[in-house]
Amino acid sequence: MILDQFGREIEIKKRPETREIAVTTVRDRWSTYPSSGLTPQRLAAIFKEADAGDVYRQAELFEEMEEKDPHLFSVLQTRKNAVLGLDYDIAPYSDSAEDKKIQSFVSDCLFGLTNFEDILLDLLDAVGKGFSLAEIVWQIQGRQVVIGDMTWIHPKKTSFYELEASMWSKSLEMPRIITEAEPIKGEVMPPFKLVYHRYKARSGYDTRAGVLRVCAWMYVFKNYALKDWVVFTEIFGMPLRLGKYDASATPADKEALITAIKSLGTDAAGIISRSTEIEFIQVASGGSTAGNVAYERLAEFCDRQVSKAVLGQTASTEGTPGKLGNEDAQDKVRHDLIKADSEALAKTIRFQIIRPLVGYNFGWDKPLPWFKFLYEPPEDMKSLSDVYKNLNEIGYPLTVEHVSERFKVPMPEKGQELLAGHVSPLSMKVLKGDAAGNYDRDGLTKAQQAIESLADASMKDAGGVFQGITERVKRMIEESSNFDELREKILAAYADMDTGDLEDLLQRAIFAADMWGRYTTLTRRGNPV
Repeated sequence: MILDQFGREIEIKKRPETREIAVTTVRDRWSTYPSSGLTPQRLAAIFKEADAGDVYRQAELFEEMEEKDPHLFSVLQTRKNAVLGLDYDIAPYSDSAEDKKIQSFVSDCLFGLTNFEDILLDLLDAVGKGFSLAEIVWQIQGRQVVIGDMTWIHPKKTSFYELEASMWSKSLEMPRIITEAEPIKGEVMPPFKLVYHRYKARSGYDTRAGVLRVCAWMYVFKNYALKDWVVFTEIFGMPLRLGKYDASATPADKEALITAIKSLGTDAAGIISRSTEIEFIQVASGGSTAGNVAYERLAEFCDRQVSKAVLGQTASTEGTPGKLGNEDAQDKVRHDLIKADSEALAKTIRFQIIRPLVGYNFGWDKPLPWFKFLYEPPEDMKSLSDVYKNLNEIGYPLTVEHVSERFKVPMPEKGQELLAGHVSPLSMKVLKGDAAGNYDRDGLTKAQQAIESLADASMKDAGGVFQGITERVKRMIEESSNFDELREKILAAYADMDTGDLEDLLQRAIFAADMWGRYTTLTRRGNPV
């Protein structure tokens, strides 16, 4: 039993439907422009139509909203580009040879599409409208079934008039596509012909799930504010032109005065008689400023609500430059949205595009490759290295292999020369067991072995020097009854202690180590000594 993306049991043919069904016609380019003269009452009526299954006017309204509102267009583009800017990968289901073969075929097919990035953008249209559709144009190449193209279907060509039966529920709201053959109710697409991407922001029907459904009310209120603001600016942007005439003026004189006043508003020129007068009265600036602020605040309020609905925050769009508030919280919200959008889109691609590709070419019982967006931010390796350093210093058991894999730093191979500098205990563990013979069993180079031998010889010679000093201190300890008495004896005897032999030994050891270091440095650089 095979189920489609809507949970219906379907019968699969050996070959997919290759003809294009949702053909774009000239009428699809026409629009009723429902946003023209939009009121809250008309908006509610459009939403009720969509709830009943007719999404035609809602789809056209959402399209106009993106075209007319720059802020709404910007935040929607930001939301979509956050996903489109991510790297993505197709990974085999397992490491078996067959799964790798399937993964290679799917990768070649999808990445071979010249418009694959455009397809992703079209599917992300579901963020605003609640759902997005695309038709797969199948092609037969020998024994292989491949995707020749994928075409976007305008959401206004969709209808949800009828509820389809499903084995998972009593009824299912499933989209039908308006075609020439079925211009009213629409027709059900053949199996795996339609890609139907949902934006599941909240529970409910797909026709009510998009963020534009929420933004529509702010769009209406903002347009009221802008309309009144423009009228206000037109009235208060120019002075009042007041004409005065004598009591003896004839109707013809009055008409000429009115014509002259109107001409001053457009042509800035006119003629009047000597018996009439025109006065320009400037509007008080206080009232004009107060009116501007009121309309501007309402428009900005609507924009902020739209930013919250689309981006989940307002700091990235309305924040003060250089000061975005609680950046950690804002970034967390944005990352949550990117993760949700990426995983939803990857799921649609895997089960509605990759699944039929694998089924038609390899069998419907084969496991599917994984389609993944790499949405996780890169790790802060510096901070991570500090954690591992602290763990090593407190003696926490760490394996060399784990550290090498975690930081993507390969372990040194035989014959390779190490960088000069301090070698940590963990690095010593890495160097053990080198087969090239450059390191001893403790992980030391030959030069380091020489230094260690010099230190061992110096310690051996120092035994006799320290013996006289330690014997004297030992007698002081035995003769003292408490720590204060011992302290006084050691301080009194310190000035009389003979340290000449010890100082001579240290000077000779330091001199030998310095000479050996200079020698090994010169020979490493290839200079003659």
